[in-house]
Amino acid sequence: MSIYIFGHTTPDSDSIVGAISLSYLKNQLGEDTTPTRQGELNPETKFILNRFGFKAPELKTTYAGERVYLIDFMERSQSPKDIDEATILGIIDHHKLGDLTTDSPLEMWVRPVGCSNTIVKQMFDYYGVEIPKDLAGIMMCAILSDTVIFKSPTCTKEDTKACKELAQIAGVEDYKALGMEMFTVKSNVLNATKEELVLRDFKDFNMGGAKVGVGQLEVVDLTVFDNMKDELFSAMQKVKDEGERDTVLLLLTDIIKEGSQLLVVSDSISKIERAFNINLDRNEAWLPKVMSRKKQIIPFLEKQF
Repeated sequence: MSIYIFGHTTPDSDSIVGAISLSYLKNQLGEDTTPTRQGELNPETKFILNRFGFKAPELKTTYAGERVYLIDFMERSQSPKDIDEATILGIIDHHKLGDLTTDSPLEMWVRPVGCSNTIVKQMFDYYGVEIPKDLAGIMMCAILSDTVIFKSPTCTKEDTKACKELAQIAGVEDYKALGMEMFTVKSNVLNATKEELVLRDFKDFNMGGAKVGVGQLEVVDLTVFDNMKDELFSAMQKVKDEGERDTVLLLLTDIIKEGSQLLVVSDSISKIERAFNINLDRNEAWLPKVMSRKKQIIPFLEKQF
């Protein structure tokens, strides 16, 4: 029976590509694995897979009785609802330790790097398995995405090294230009509903018993949001109410200016203001140099909650 490999809910490019790349490696090592996904692809991920000729992993949301590997997450709030009924064989991740537990020992590759695919690249190197050209291409793109073309504070020398080596394998000379092309695709927000935008790259966190959801939209020009702020706030309120959340935050990240406009819908406004030492004006504020949800948002929220 096949082992399933998948990333977090509302998957981003790293979690989708990570499932594909890790599955290929595991299959080369003699395991029977299948990459899957918990949600729909975002436009950037579709662009990456199409660019290098890959199909989307199978959509699967229940895993009771299955053996699984998790990639790019280890939080219960980002897991399928029946995760406790699955056997977790391993976790490959670049986030903080989450709240999942297992009944038996498991394989763990957890590194403080900018992208899970950097870790998968290191696993290929460790086992001496050759990476096919097109697979190297999507892994390279996942690193460019997660590190915001090396601009994110989460980016490390290991990420840049892995990306350059993968670009060489993939035969991509100007990988930064491809990265900008990806983010231009990502910046197209006009063909989605406002709720889809809020949930496009969205993660829930349990903070001191409070359910906090944080979404992020990375674009090359923030003016695309100028005429939709009110609608975004309405969609955030709906996501908050329907999900029984204490707080919903949305980061509108400008990768050129290198900062984020923070939108807030919350029952704990004072905690948000203390977390970032800001005064919200009509429930929003500019956060200069803030590019990373993982490193520059979540730790400060958790201290307050």
